[in-house]
Amino acid sequence: MTRSPATVEHLNIEALSALPDDAPVTMLNLMRFRERSLDGNGSGWDAYLRYSTLAIKTIKAEGGSIVWAGTAEAVALGIPGDNRWDYVALVRYPSRKSFIAMMTSPEYAVANIERENGCVAHTILAIRETYNKLTSSRS
Repeated sequence: MTRSPATVEHLNIEALSALPDDAPVTMLNLMRFRERSLDGNGSGWDAYLRYSTLAIKTIKAEGGSIVWAGTAEAVALGIPGDNRWDYVALVRYPSRKSFIAMMTSPEYAVANIERENGCVAHTILAIRETYNKLTSSRS
């Protein structure tokens, strides 16, 4: 199966561009891995690690940073079958515009091939911070 590295399938640029872009944005990444990488080179996790090595360069180039990442262990509230995720990451960008620039860059297109090889599902939610105890002056 040949995939074009030119675009990221399902990237919702119109919706992101319509939102206010006056503050940093955090992207909540929810990932479910394939048992085997589509290219046959190891597991889905192996492909995701290759993706991560490439993608971090494009994230940093746009001023972004990984805030937190970890393994999804169980659905604590909700329907387990509707929420089967293996890995979760929070990635913060200075703006929505910087996220879009990263996702549409030629460098990211190369990394994206490994993401597609490794992930059977990958959802990214743009979240606007409304409260952060770490930066709040109130307890």
